[in-house]
Amino acid sequence: SRHFCFLSCDFGSGQCPPSSNMFKHVSRVARPVFRRRGVSFIAPVRSEAPKQLAVAVTLGVTGTAAWFLRSQDAQCEALPAETYHKYWPRKIMMLFGAPGAGKGTQGEKITAELGIPQLSTGDMLRAAVAAGTPVGMKAKAVMAAGGLVSDDIMIALIADRIKEPDCSNGFILDGFPRTLEQTRALDAMLAESGECVSLILAFEVDAGVLEERICGRWMDKASGRSYHVKFRPPQSMELGTDGQPIPETMRDDETKAALYQRSDDTAQALKKRLQSYNDSTVPILDHYRSRGIVKVIDGGAEMSQVTNTVLAALPSK
Repeated sequence: SRHFCFLSCDFGSGQCPPSSNMFKHVSRVARPVFRRRGVSFIAPVRSEAPKQLAVAVTLGVTGTAAWFLRSQDAQCEALPAETYHKYWPRKIMMLFGAPGAGKGTQGEKITAELGIPQLSTGDMLRAAVAAGTPVGMKAKAVMAAGGLVSDDIMIALIADRIKEPDCSNGFILDGFPRTLEQTRALDAMLAESGECVSLILAFEVDAGVLEERICGRWMDKASGRSYHVKFRPPQSMELGTDGQPIPETMRDDETKAALYQRSDDTAQALKKRLQSYNDSTVPILDHYRSRGIVKVIDGGAEMSQVTNTVLAALPSK
């Protein structure tokens, strides 16, 4: 059978070409076709701000083609996010948020709800090095020489990781991409298998709230457990006459080990981190906004309210 591109939707507006113009449209968007889970896909347009996505269907006879043309107009009335979910079964998500925005906590909620893993670049890098994979060995050599792991290596790490069985229904990227260049490289890698990012959750929190969250945080080094002087104080905490916690009384609830504060969990350090985050993240979100897949979450609300908003934004299982 032959393969034609019959559907090319503009996700920025949710509009599709009418069926009367369909064959004219085919030649303009013809690109390589990829297959996934019984549906064939045409490679997404590679541009700085891609707005079009073409879906290819396999047709054997003219009658089938005619039926498709008559029905495609109605199918294209779906909202952009619904269209993405319809044609891209694997849920590929990103979480963005400044330090203290709560994306780690909410990522755990999403994992529990959808059954897809939350992937951090640090964990992937350590696992690849420990497993001695070819990409892991490249990264190890770079780090041993005191260099920074390149974008190409990071993309290769992600490409290997998302082939694992636990990613078969999707995955959540946390902490990547960090630059527009990484974003484009990630898009290109996903497009090779006819896929794309399907949902981005951007957690927005006022700077004052972030400062309260970050500067009141205490950590247990061995377990990574996190405490907060206001929101989750350790059982041992005692306050001094100035209303601040006495450091010697800050101990882990389970092991009784002394807690510590990270050196960058200060108001001054947070200001620099926020500036860096905003400078790098805004271009990435702008890159994806035209696709209709960016959802802004008020991360300053009560935790239960934030969770409800996040779960409501998720695609159905």
